[in-house]
Amino acid sequence: MCMIMNKLLHPLLSPRLRAFSAVLGRSCLKRSVTTSPAFDSDESREVEDFGAYNVILPEEPFVWGVSHITQRPVPNHIVRPKYAVQHDPSMSSETDHEQQYDGDGRIKLGSKDEKRVRAAATLAKNVRQYAGSLVQPGVTTNSIDAAIHNFITAHEAYPSPLLYKGFPRSCCTSVNNVVSHGIPDDRPLEDGDIVNIDVTVYLNGYHGDTSSTFLVGDVDEPGRNLVQMTNAALEAGIDACGPGRPFNGIGRAIHELVRNTCHSVCPAFAGHGIGTVFHRPPWIYHTLNDEPGVMLPGHCFTIEPSLVQGSNPSVWIFPDGWTASTENCARSAQAEHMILITETGVDILTQ
Repeated sequence: MCMIMNKLLHPLLSPRLRAFSAVLGRSCLKRSVTTSPAFDSDESREVEDFGAYNVILPEEPFVWGVSHITQRPVPNHIVRPKYAVQHDPSMSSETDHEQQYDGDGRIKLGSKDEKRVRAAATLAKNVRQYAGSLVQPGVTTNSIDAAIHNFITAHEAYPSPLLYKGFPRSCCTSVNNVVSHGIPDDRPLEDGDIVNIDVTVYLNGYHGDTSSTFLVGDVDEPGRNLVQMTNAALEAGIDACGPGRPFNGIGRAIHELVRNTCHSVCPAFAGHGIGTVFHRPPWIYHTLNDEPGVMLPGHCFTIEPSLVQGSNPSVWIFPDGWTASTENCARSAQAEHMILITETGVDILTQ
């Protein structure tokens, strides 16, 4: 589960949504789609041909926030992260994270801590693979979330997204034009969709985090190419890792791979350090950046680039406060692995 790196809620969200909904409805985004006269000329952009797929828009009438969504119960004996124990719906989304970590976050290699973080990552990988086996036309993301929730708790772990800053579900499911943090719902997956499933587990005091974008049925060539390039971007970022190498080399490697393609990297979301804390430094940017610091043995973090069709990676947030969609409804894909820097190289813990 990636970190949002800026405030994305559009000040004109409601009128923009209504204008976009009037033009696109919930049909396929095809070559015949054009910009809406309901948008001001300063905001109008030509909609490029990104293939044929269904655009995901918030349901109308709009419901603000997520207080109407009932969370799935977790057995009392399962150990919860502190934010889940202390969760208060009235709490600011910014107050329960900034003071949870200290030090540089490095894990002592060869210790019980390393064994525990590896176990959490292995469980996360298994959950991701299980989630992928459930993806098919007609299945709802809500039912996938329920199955994942039960799988995680059956393995004596807690689904980390649940109640993180108030998030109401146990995983994130981001379909088609949704870049990240999609909330599982009752929309059946359709032939031709792509869906990213982002899972994180909390096991024995450590988080394990990974995601993959899955093809639903017969996906068109632009959609398949997007997913393939996203996986390649993740591999390029991993190849830039190792002891003594700069963190900003990850973004540089991904940039070099993607810059001459028909895709762009979304800068709104970043990878992060992980361990006993869900999100903490080092922050891993997937675009060109001047973030300081070098990787040292024991650093554990995620790399999770989100790629978008076309040259506009801008995003906006649905009324639920979480779901991030591309501005022009182009499709997005994401891939994520959890990385541990060793004395001699790098281990991909969720592979």
